[in-house]
Amino acid sequence: MKIKEIIREAFSLRNDTASHDTIKTRLVDDGQVTGSNMSILILAMLVASIGLNMNSTAVIIGAMLISPLMGSIHAMAYGAATADFHLFRKSVIGLMFQVTLSILASTIYFRLSPITIETSELLARTTPSIYDVLIASCGGLAGIIGITRKEKSNVIPGVAIATALMPPLCTCGFFLARGNWLRFASAMYLFFVNAYFIFLSAMTILLILEVPQVRHVSPEAWKKLKKRVIRNTIIVIIPSLVMAGIMINSQNSSRSTSNAVGAIENVSKQVKIIYPEIENISLGNMEQMVNNKKQTSKVFIITVKEPLSNEKKEQLNKWLNAIYNEKVTIIQRKK
Repeated sequence: MKIKEIIREAFSLRNDTASHDTIKTRLVDDGQVTGSNMSILILAMLVASIGLNMNSTAVIIGAMLISPLMGSIHAMAYGAATADFHLFRKSVIGLMFQVTLSILASTIYFRLSPITIETSELLARTTPSIYDVLIASCGGLAGIIGITRKEKSNVIPGVAIATALMPPLCTCGFFLARGNWLRFASAMYLFFVNAYFIFLSAMTILLILEVPQVRHVSPEAWKKLKKRVIRNTIIVIIPSLVMAGIMINSQNSSRSTSNAVGAIENVSKQVKIIYPEIENISLGNMEQMVNNKKQTSKVFIITVKEPLSNEKKEQLNKWLNAIYNEKVTIIQRKK
């Protein structure tokens, strides 16, 4: 047997696939908008809202696990893959109803809550990026593969945690209650990214597994659908790429500032050892006009017990120039 065939067999999705009837039953039943599902949805919303309000990661994870939102997304994917447009429309309407209910209910909760601080857990749901696209895609693939096995896999709880759906909606409720429309839009975009790529991943796997179609769709119609999906996916991804760029620049800037502070502290310790007369060192920037151009140079302000001799000052100046690879100005201040 060739290596290519061995690899193909090892990663085949068809070896332990459940019957098409079983797959249909699981996905369609999980997508039903029933009274019990609505009760669980409201409870999940309350748990997530309290967790976000109290900045409790453990409570938020609990809300992710009990939320029934993913069932509607999987039912949408099954409807699209099987060309069952009635099921697809029904699932879309069901998901929109659940989303609207979650946002409105969480808005009411946060309007009544005496805690109005923007916790780190809330703010974490307002910075979606390309990494969230990757997480949702990988989680969506893992989830649908697990559901379509003969023995139902236990990957769904992990997928629910990785591709959070309820916390972003509750974050929308918080910022809607506070009237912060920019943060509301950011959290809503995160939910949309997660839902869209879970849907896309699930539909792709179902098409690979060749689930039977309810009605015949011509090759031309499938081509048009593929083009539309590709176009929509690109449109959805673009804002996440921009956000990722902003996030990376921000982290690099923060790292540079941290490194600079560390370097100054290290230099300060060494200078105090070599020159005991120096008691304190601070670093600043001096701007001056040279040939009608603004130039910035580093200035070391040193507080001394006794003024440094010209020789020591010259030595210190040369040393600092070598460390920072630029001209450094030293200003002495007597304590």
